[in-house]
Amino acid sequence: MWSVATTRVKRAFKYRFYPTDAQAAELSRTFGCVRKVYNMALAARSEAWTLRRERVNYNATSAMLTRWKKTEELAYLCEVSSVPLQQALRHLQGAFTNFWQKRAKYPTFKSRKKSRRSAEYTSSAFRFRDDRPTVPTPANAAVGIDAGITSLVTLSTGEKITNPRHERKDRERLARAQRDLSRKAEGDGASRARVRLKVGRAYAKIADRRRDFLHKLTTRLVRENQTIVIEDLTVRNMLGNRKLSRAISDASWTELRSMLEYKADWYGRELVVVDRWFPSSKLCSACGTLRSRMPLNVREWTCGCGTTHDRDVNAAINILAAGLAVAACGDGVRPQRSTPGGQSSMKQEVVPPPRTRAAAQPRG
Repeated sequence: MWSVATTRVKRAFKYRFYPTDAQAAELSRTFGCVRKVYNMALAARSEAWTLRRERVNYNATSAMLTRWKKTEELAYLCEVSSVPLQQALRHLQGAFTNFWQKRAKYPTFKSRKKSRRSAEYTSSAFRFRDDRPTVPTPANAAVGIDAGITSLVTLSTGEKITNPRHERKDRERLARAQRDLSRKAEGDGASRARVRLKVGRAYAKIADRRRDFLHKLTTRLVRENQTIVIEDLTVRNMLGNRKLSRAISDASWTELRSMLEYKADWYGRELVVVDRWFPSSKLCSACGTLRSRMPLNVREWTCGCGTTHDRDVNAAINILAAGLAVAACGDGVRPQRSTPGGQSSMKQEVVPPPRTRAAAQPRG
C-alpha cells in the first residue's frame, strides 16, 4: 500500500506602495506605538520576573494594553489600529518562548534610531478593493448590536445576521432519540446506554454547530471594531415566555455576550453594556421622539418626523449612541422621562440602574 503525503504551501506577496502625506503620518504613528507597546510589555515582564519570579504571558500583556489605552498619558495608543499592537505582544511572546527554550538570547528593547520601523497586520485587517490590498483607516470604529430571534444580531451599520436556528434543524432527530430513550426501562442495561449516547450526540452536535457559528461571528465583530455596544438582556426572565423560550435558548445570547467579553479583552477592545431598560426600539434615532408602545409584531414604523425605521436597525443605532454616552459618562443612560406634550426626547440623563423591575420582554 502506498501513501502520499501532501504539504500545504503558504505564499507571501510583497507590495511596494507610495503613501500620501496623511498615510505616511499614520504609518509613522503606528510604528511609534508598536515600539512603545513592545518596550512597555518587555519592561513589565522583566520586572515581574526579577521581583517576583513570575512569568507574564501574552494574555496578561494584552490586558495591560487595554488598561494603558484608558490612561491619559497613553490615550494616543487608541489613535492607531490595534492589530499591529497586538501583534507586537505576540512577537514578544515568541521571543520569550525562544529564550526559555534556549534558542535565542533574552529579548532587548527596541530603539527609535536603530530598530527596524515595522508593523504587522493580520490577514483580517486587510480588504481587497479593485484587486488591491488596503488597510482600513477608522481605528476607532464602533458598532451597536441589537440581539433578536429572526436575526440573531442586527448591527448599527444596517447589516443583519440571520439566526441559523441550529436546534430547529435537528429537532426531529433529537425528538426521535428522546422517544426511543423514554421507551427503554431502567434495567435495559447496554441497550439503554446506547440510546442515551445517541441522545447525547444529538445534543452535542447542536451545541458544537452553535458554538462554531458564535465564535466566527464574535471574532469578526471584535476584529473589525474598537468599541462594541450591547444591551444588558435578562435572558433568565425572558425564558419565562413559553412561546419564545425555545427560540431564545437556541439563540444563546448569554454565550454570545460571554464570547464578546473575553475576546474584547484579548484584542484590547472596549465592550460597553447599556442599561437593560433603555427603550432602544421605541426611540426614533433621527429626532429622539419616544413612542409609548412598540408591540413585538411591529417590525417597521414611521416616526412623526417622517423617518421610516426598521425596528431592529433603529434599535441598534440607538444602542450605539447610548453606549458611546455610557463610555463618556461612565454610567447607565436613559432618555429624560418628562417633556411638554407627554413625549420624551433623546436628552441624556445619567442614572444608576434600577434595583427591581418587572420581567423583561424578549426582543424580536
